[in-house]
Amino acid sequence: MLRCLSRCWHPILLSLIVTLLFSNSVIYANEESEESPQETPPLTLDTDVEVPEAFLRTDDSESVEEVPTMAQTPAPPLEPPPVKHITLMLDWYLSPQHAALVIAKERGLYAAQGLEVEIQSPADPSIAIKLLTAGEVDLALTRQPLLHLHVHNGAPITRIATLIETSLTAVIVTGEEQAETENTLAGLHYGYTTGEGRDLSIPRLLPRSVQQTDDFNPPINLHFDPIRAMREGQIDAVADGFYHYLPQQLATEGINTHVIRFDELDIPRNDGLVVLANSDTLARRADTWSRFVLALEQASHWIIDNPDAAWKLLISAHPVLENDINANAWEDILRRMALSPAALDSRRYAGFETFLNKMGLTDATLPVSRLAVDPHAL
Repeated sequence: MLRCLSRCWHPILLSLIVTLLFSNSVIYANEESEESPQETPPLTLDTDVEVPEAFLRTDDSESVEEVPTMAQTPAPPLEPPPVKHITLMLDWYLSPQHAALVIAKERGLYAAQGLEVEIQSPADPSIAIKLLTAGEVDLALTRQPLLHLHVHNGAPITRIATLIETSLTAVIVTGEEQAETENTLAGLHYGYTTGEGRDLSIPRLLPRSVQQTDDFNPPINLHFDPIRAMREGQIDAVADGFYHYLPQQLATEGINTHVIRFDELDIPRNDGLVVLANSDTLARRADTWSRFVLALEQASHWIIDNPDAAWKLLISAHPVLENDINANAWEDILRRMALSPAALDSRRYAGFETFLNKMGLTDATLPVSRLAVDPHAL
């Protein structure tokens, strides 16, 4: 019987175990499905999408300002650089030899370089360099020989441009031209207007032996008035007169004269008219001087290309220059005008230093760089 119960119990026990396992699986699956969120179905073109209200714009919402693609108002124009004011002191009364300075101003060439140049005439020929060394003017004119002499005396001046490339002065002697001898020249009474006449030409005309005689009549300083001195018979000759003007001016006074050029006195060739700047401020103002000299160069070229128009513009700007003496001198002035004012002939300046030293006027020779520069190379 026991064997019969055993055979009946086994199937029932197996069914009970299976039933229990199935029930636990269903319970576990239900619990898992309750804890896990439902999977989101994939989006399609037909899927309805809800947009949160925070992202929706209403009629009362502020509109977003559009960013302009370009500036709505033009930028203010750039202010031009300030114009530099320059004062320039002439060496003498205004004359055609100063044409480049005047034409550069009248044609707006200074203004194009950002410069305003005021041209002044000196009360005395010696005052221009004094004012320059004192800082009272920015630029001054002189002759190359005077530059050398003043620098040797300690003046802080430097040549930055050449206006006239050959000497414009000579010895102007009363009377008809004749074969001059050392004796006839030594017997004349001389006057001078600058140190060029006093220190250079007169020593070549008056031997030291003559100057040491008891009846020697020493040369006199004529300042700006050689005509009056000759008219009144105070002198027989001007040691450094402008040969383009003085003989013609004296002729109107009924005084005949003749000219002895400096090369006849073995004075080396030199620049007849140069522009000076103060050496102490040369480097700091190099750009200004470079632009100034560029305007001069442009003016010189225009004058040479248009001599008649240049003359008309010159006398239009300064009617006092309109006379026969200046008109007759104009053509010769043009031949001597520097077309490259900045260009420096170093050999000419070095040679003049040697000449002065041999004459005993200087104790040593200075380097050219102490005397003259090309402002474009600073």
